[in-house]
Amino acid sequence: MSGGSLRAEVCRDTEGFGRLAPEWTALYGRCSSATPFQSHSWLHSWWVSYGRPGALRVVLVRDGRGALVAAAPLMRARGPLPVLTQLGGAITDFTDVLLDDGRPDAAAALASAVARAARGAVVDLREVRPGAAAERVFAHWRGPRRRLPDSLCLELPAVPMEGLLARIPSGKAQRVRAKLRKVDALGIDARIVTAPDVPAALDRLLALHRLQWRGRGVTAEHTSARFAQHLARAVRPMVERGDAMVTEFRLGGDVVAADLTLMSPRLAGGYLYGADPVLRERKVDVAAMLLRHGARETSADGRATLSMLRGSEPYKHHWRPDPVRNRRLLLTGPATAPLLWLRAGAAGARRRAAQEVRERPWAGRLLARLPGAPG
Repeated sequence: MSGGSLRAEVCRDTEGFGRLAPEWTALYGRCSSATPFQSHSWLHSWWVSYGRPGALRVVLVRDGRGALVAAAPLMRARGPLPVLTQLGGAITDFTDVLLDDGRPDAAAALASAVARAARGAVVDLREVRPGAAAERVFAHWRGPRRRLPDSLCLELPAVPMEGLLARIPSGKAQRVRAKLRKVDALGIDARIVTAPDVPAALDRLLALHRLQWRGRGVTAEHTSARFAQHLARAVRPMVERGDAMVTEFRLGGDVVAADLTLMSPRLAGGYLYGADPVLRERKVDVAAMLLRHGARETSADGRATLSMLRGSEPYKHHWRPDPVRNRRLLLTGPATAPLLWLRAGAAGARRRAAQEVRERPWAGRLLARLPGAPG
């Protein structure tokens, strides 16, 4: 791909970020490592719900004809130290930059552009999936840098259900088949929601999610108005482009479960679901039902990975998934290297404390009693 020398610019306003949608979407399609969380719909909607005035720093690299060949969706983080971090926040499982596969020079150009935009600050990229485009920017970075472990994700091959059942012991596989026969005998049917019906379906999904977790410690952000507004803006255009799929499961005409799966050409991930407690009462294995449907629908288009996204909940391990550790990339200039080491040290201390709590529950109870402990 030709296009001459590369030049950089920084977008700092919400309206300008919104106008980038067509060329951002085209670049997203030319970046093979991108996940659905790098789509313009997801990031711009997240910024509208969660962003702060004056904090936006979207770094763009264009070729000599003005075509977008690289982009880093960044913002100024809250806190006393100068930090640039990624858009997407805690509700985004994978963060990354975008690099045009046809421009091998784009990574070095984006690294230089980010370094200029972040002068005097640390760049802190959380939840970077192995093989992400951000790793190429990290490789071209000329200043101090650190790579740290981040969240654990569990992944399966994107194959139909029989292929997933072959991964587990035969006795357990037979029990899963029996549970799925029960789902079919009850007459639960799955319907993929078309784009015009997505807003109403998301309302039902969130209502079922709240009902499912009532009294059991739901993630508070998933019940917030801004999260609902973010999904309402982001998901319909993602469905229209094939970056997301909303499915409703009906029993006797009533929606008893709903699922949101996010998709890219290489990866699909079950992002959020809700299920009526009546399914538990009827001993329906909701996880197996959702996985069978997701495996069937997402394996048909040549994807390699069916991700269970972040978290190591016991039910995920039933399927013998492959553990994949996200990375945290810290980058800065020579003058601000002490800030990087300070931030990396704090991250390591938090990681060790979390490990201590997992291995020794009494340590968590002790920490909770200390002055200044949360809650």
